[in-house]
Amino acid sequence: MTGERREAFDRVMARVTTGVVMGTGVLGLVLFGPPETYPVTQLVLFVAAFFLCQGLLVQHHARGVGISFNLTDIPMVIALFYLPPFWVVATKFLAAGLFFGRRYIREDIGLLKPTFNTGITTAGTAVAALYVQYMHLGAASSPRTWLILVSAIVLMGVVTTVFMSAMLYFLSGWAAVVKAWSGFLLTMVGPVLAACVGVVFLVLLDATVWSGVLIGLIVVAFVYLARSYMALRRQRQVLRELNDFTQLVVDSVSSKRLIDAMLGRLRDILSAESATVWVPASGRYSQIRLTSAVDDAGLTDLDPIPDNLQRQVMESGTGVLLSPKHGGAERFAELEAAGLRGAMLVPLRSGEEVYGCLSVADRIGGELSHFLPIDLQLLETIAASVGIAVQNERLLDQLRYDAYHDPLTGLPSRRRSLQALQEALSITVPGEVVAVFMFDVDSLHEINDALGHEAGDTALREVARRIKEQAPAASFIGRIDSDEFILQTRLASTEAAVETARRLRAGIQGPFEVGGVSVNLSAAVGVVTHPDFAADADELLKRVDGATRQAKTAADGVQLYHAGLESESLRRIGLAADLRRALDRGRLEVHFQPKVRLDRDFDAGGAVIGAEALVRWPHPTYGTVAPEEFIPIAASTGQLGQLTETVLDEALRRSAEWAGDDGPLPMSVNLSPRTLADAGFPDRVAALLEEHGVPPERLTFEITEDDVVSGEPRLTPALDRLHEMGVRLSVDDFGAGYSSLAYLRRLPVQEIKIDLRFVQGMATDDDDKAIVEAVLGLAKHFAIDVVAEGIESHQTVEQLRELHCAAGQGYYFSRPLPPDRFAAWLDGQGWTRGQARLRVV
Repeated sequence: MTGERREAFDRVMARVTTGVVMGTGVLGLVLFGPPETYPVTQLVLFVAAFFLCQGLLVQHHARGVGISFNLTDIPMVIALFYLPPFWVVATKFLAAGLFFGRRYIREDIGLLKPTFNTGITTAGTAVAALYVQYMHLGAASSPRTWLILVSAIVLMGVVTTVFMSAMLYFLSGWAAVVKAWSGFLLTMVGPVLAACVGVVFLVLLDATVWSGVLIGLIVVAFVYLARSYMALRRQRQVLRELNDFTQLVVDSVSSKRLIDAMLGRLRDILSAESATVWVPASGRYSQIRLTSAVDDAGLTDLDPIPDNLQRQVMESGTGVLLSPKHGGAERFAELEAAGLRGAMLVPLRSGEEVYGCLSVADRIGGELSHFLPIDLQLLETIAASVGIAVQNERLLDQLRYDAYHDPLTGLPSRRRSLQALQEALSITVPGEVVAVFMFDVDSLHEINDALGHEAGDTALREVARRIKEQAPAASFIGRIDSDEFILQTRLASTEAAVETARRLRAGIQGPFEVGGVSVNLSAAVGVVTHPDFAADADELLKRVDGATRQAKTAADGVQLYHAGLESESLRRIGLAADLRRALDRGRLEVHFQPKVRLDRDFDAGGAVIGAEALVRWPHPTYGTVAPEEFIPIAASTGQLGQLTETVLDEALRRSAEWAGDDGPLPMSVNLSPRTLADAGFPDRVAALLEEHGVPPERLTFEITEDDVVSGEPRLTPALDRLHEMGVRLSVDDFGAGYSSLAYLRRLPVQEIKIDLRFVQGMATDDDDKAIVEAVLGLAKHFAIDVVAEGIESHQTVEQLRELHCAAGQGYYFSRPLPPDRFAAWLDGQGWTRGQARLRVV
C-alpha cells in the first residue's frame, strides 16, 4: 500500500472508530431504556458538575512520565450511586457534548476530535453504569459499595484506553499504542484517587445533605489551589526547559554540534515531528538548511516547510503560527499543499538584522494535535538565544576559515600550505616527483607606490587567477607571503617540472589593466623537487625560496634548485661571525617606535602610551642588515639569548630614563619562541626589572601569532611564570596566521596587535576593514587590549577611532628612532618627565 493510500485508509478508519465509540454510548442509552422519573434538579446539578470538572485538569510528572486527569470521576461516583443508569449516561453525554462542542466552536479544530471525545466519554460511562447495575450497590457506608464504585471507575478507564488505542493506531501507529498501555497503571492513579474522594463525599452526603456545603467549599479551595499549582508548575517547566536549552546551546557551540543538538532538543520541547533552521546564503557565508525529523537519525537538508512562508517571516521579522484557526487561510492552504497540518516559524536575529528562520512542523499526536499561541511564544524565546549562538558560530567558522586562507585571494595561507606540503611528501608514488613552484611577483612595490595598494591587491588577485587557470590538475596553490605564491603538484620528472615552470610563468605574464592603466604582470619562478633535493616541508620551502631569489636574475625567470645555490650560505656564515663580534662589542643599536592613544588628538599631545624597542645592526660592510636576516642567524647559531637580553637591557634602561609622572615609560620587546623555551629566561627578566627599577606591568613581550599557537605546549610554563610576575604578553601580527581569539584564551594574553596588512588595507578594502572590526569585537568580548600596527594615514586613524580601537603604532606618528632622537620626539609631544628611577645593583 502506497503512502498516500495508507494515509487515506487511516483517515477513514479514524472516522469509523469515532462512529463505533459514539454508537457504543448510544447503545447504552437504548439498553437502559426510557426513564421512569425526571429528577430535574439532580440532573441540572450533575450536568453542571460534569461540565465544570471536565475542565479541571490535574497534571503531575513522575519518573519522566506525564500524568494528567480531570475531576469528573468525583461526581461520577456520586451519580452512579444516586441516579438511574440511563440518567448517568445521559447527563455525562450532555455535559461532554457541551464541553467539547464549545471547544469545537472556539478553536475550530474540526468535527472529528470533539465527536470522538464525546463518544469515548459516553461509552466509558455506559460500561461503568452497566457494571454498577449488575453488581447491585448496597448502603453508602458499605465497603462493598466503595469497592464497586472505585472498580467501576477503573473499568471506565480500561474501556477508554481501548478505544483510544484504536484511534492512536490509525493516527500514529503501534508505537503510540504501546506507549499508551505501558503507562496505563501509572495514569490510573489519578482516577482512582478521584474515585476515593468521590466515595468520601458520598458518605458525607448520605449522612447529611448539609455536608454538601462543606464539600462545595473544599472543591472551590481545591480548584483554586490546583489551578495555581498548575500555573506555577507550567512556568517552572518552561523556565527549566529554557535553561536546559540555553546550556545545551552553550555546550554545543564549544563542541561544534550546535545545530544538530539544538534542533533535536527543540523537537522534544515542542513535541514537533520536525524542526528546521534555514539561513540563506549571504556574501561569503554559504546557505544553511538543516532539518531534524522524528524518523531520521541525523540531520537532512530536506525542508518540509515551503520557502515562500520562510521568506515572508524573514521579511516581516515576525513569528507566525499556522493552524486551522491561526495564520490566515491563504498561508495555511499553502502549508496544507506541502502535506503539513500545522507549523510555527520565527525569525533568527543578530541585533536588528534578520538573517534566518527557525521553524517546527506537525505536532506529534496526529490530526488531533495542534500548536498553540503559547507554543509560539516559547519558540520565539528559544529563537532569541539560538539566533545569537548560530551567528557567533558562523562568525567563528569564518574566522577559522580566514585564519587558514588568504583574505585577498581566498587561497590557503602559509601555515596551511606547509601542512599540504608535508602531507604530499608523506606519500611516495613510483615514477613521480613532488614538484614545488614558488612565484615571486615582480614590481609589486612599484605598483603599490604608483597606483596605490588597492591596485596592488587587484594585481595579486589577477596573478592568483592566472596561476589557477594554468595549474595542472589536482595542484595545491597557496599564498605564503605578500607577493609570493606556491604551487605543489606531482609530475613525471624534474625535467617535466622545469618545463611546467616555464609554461606557468608564460601564462602569468602579460598586460593587465587596473584603474585605466595597463600593468605588465610577471613573476620569478623557483622550482624544487622531492625526493631529489628536500626531505621535509620546511627544507623544501627554504630551498625553493633560495631558487626563487636566483630566478630574479635568470634569463628566463625560472630557476631549478641545485646544490650550487648553497654558496649563498657563505654570506650567512660571515654574518654569523660578525654578529657575535657586534654583540660582544655593543655595536647593535636599539631604536624606539612610539605607541599612541587613538582616542586623543595626536597633535595636541598627551597621547603617548609607550614604545616598542626594535633592534638595528649597522654592518660596516653590508650597511644596515635587516632584522629578518640576522635574527634567524642568531637563532641558528645560539646567539639569540644574548641578543634578546641586549635589547631588553637597553629597553628597560631607557624606560626608566624616560619615566613620566606615572612611572617608567611602558616598553614592548619582541621575543622568539626559542627564548621563551629557555626555563631560566623568566629569572633573568626579573633580575633586569629589579636592576632598572621598572615595575613588571610596564614591560610587554611581543611574540608572533604563529609562534604563540604552534609553540603553545612548550611556551606555556614560561608564559605563565611571566604572567605571575606581572609582565604583559602581546600577540604580534595577529590575523596573518591561523589562530583565533578563542584558541588564545588558554594563554595569558593581555594584548593583540592587528597585522599591518589589514590595517593598511582598511581604507581601500572592505574585507580588511571587516576583519579588523571582527577582531576588535571579539577582543573586547574577551577583555584583550588591541594595538593597530602600520598606521600610515589620517584616514586610517579616523576609521580605527570609529571602530573604537584604543591604541595604534605606525609611520603616521613616527618611524623607529635612535634613543636621542626618540627622547627629543617625546619632548615635542609634551611628554612630562618624572624622576628617573634608575637603581643599579
